Amino acid sequence: MPTMLQTRPWATLIAALPLSLGLAMPVAAAQLTAAESDPVALGWMKGAPPSPDKLIMQPDSNYFSFPKMRWTVCHIRELLPTKQVSRGLGVPVPMEYALDEAAIDAVRFTPTGTQRTMTWQEAFDANYTDGLLILHRGKIVYERYAGCLQPAAQHAAMSMTKSLTGLLAEILVAEGRLDDTAPVASVVPELKDSAFGSATVRQVMDMTTALDYSENYADPQSGIWQYSAAASPLPKAPGYTGPNGYFQYLQTVKQDGPHGRAFGYKTINTDALGWIIARVTGKSVSELLSERLWRQIGAEQDGYMTVDALGTPFAGGGLSAGLRDLGRIGQLVLNGGHLHGLRLFPSEVTRNLQAGGDKAAFAAGYRGLPGGSYRSMWWVFHNTHGAFAARGVHGQTIYLDPTAQMVIVRLASHPKAGNAANDPTSLPAYQAVAEYLMTRP
Repeated sequence: MPTMLQTRPWATLIAALPLSLGLAMPVAAAQLTAAESDPVALGWMKGAPPSPDKLIMQPDSNYFSFPKMRWTVCHIRELLPTKQVSRGLGVPVPMEYALDEAAIDAVRFTPTGTQRTMTWQEAFDANYTDGLLILHRGKIVYERYAGCLQPAAQHAAMSMTKSLTGLLAEILVAEGRLDDTAPVASVVPELKDSAFGSATVRQVMDMTTALDYSENYADPQSGIWQYSAAASPLPKAPGYTGPNGYFQYLQTVKQDGPHGRAFGYKTINTDALGWIIARVTGKSVSELLSERLWRQIGAEQDGYMTVDALGTPFAGGGLSAGLRDLGRIGQLVLNGGHLHGLRLFPSEVTRNLQAGGDKAAFAAGYRGLPGGSYRSMWWVFHNTHGAFAARGVHGQTIYLDPTAQMVIVRLASHPKAGNAANDPTSLPAYQAVAEYLMTRP
């Protein structure tokens, strides 16, 4: 499996790997620590020009294999075409600081499945963290950068992009512009003969569609490779006769059983939702993210999204953005759509996300988060603090804890893609920091 991932790196990015996979890169590379694999220390792409052994480039350069990917996550637009998520021309709204970094670094927790405690500071490197931001009561109490990431740089959000696409859809539903009970075919007629056509918009939003589609990377005939070939913005191979782009591929997906019974984490649901959003609003996901969020939150930097050969933004995993701007998004959602004195969306959007989805359907299709659920492409933990999160492979998260009034944004480049590799040293840490913050005056 590592060989296939290395030789076809585009699929790793466009599929944003199911969180349950926990795929590993070659053992020797994975043994490198965060310090040993630091892209600055390794000198990737340094020099005028870089020496051949320091190059990371197209084509087939394994740019998303470890440890090269620790550089790539901050440089996606140097490898793939992208569309801007514009912040507009306004002045950024400064964020308030109330730093408490030494105390937070000293917070101890017990990783899942172990008896040995660990500090927050130790977990930073253990999870190959590139950037970490904590907001408490709307103020930054912790901010740290490492690896390829600097305050003025953007980092791949991976499947957290799904959650922002889902957020846009939930906003449209709350505003009455999108009927989540409607069949998808009534919104996008081009999908009427595909598996999506008979599903409801809500089933797409919550990924309870029944799709004859596999993300088995070990099988060269699985849907992921056809999806990868269609979605790649690079020139098609000679003789290629398959679909070109996300939208054409979606029309080929067949149904496998009844919709609504089980959760199935499949990135193509988000691309279908991106098409639904574009059809309802007349704007692409990248344009709508700019209009409804980036231009409104006082963002410091533009974001950007990768695109297919036709210029369609990758709704399922293509966003790159700055750490603090993702913190602004997290605070906006935690605040129920209110930020900087402005109401940007109805408060029911956040209530609906936090309430979660169908627990039985989730349990039928996913075992990684017992007792959890999935709603509009957000992961809901149903823990005592009511936490919910945007999550992406290699360790990305926007973790919201309403009880502690806390937002955590972590950007990372863990050598293993699936969050099963870092959840044991992440989720208990988030809870421990939340409990610490609740003791502060």
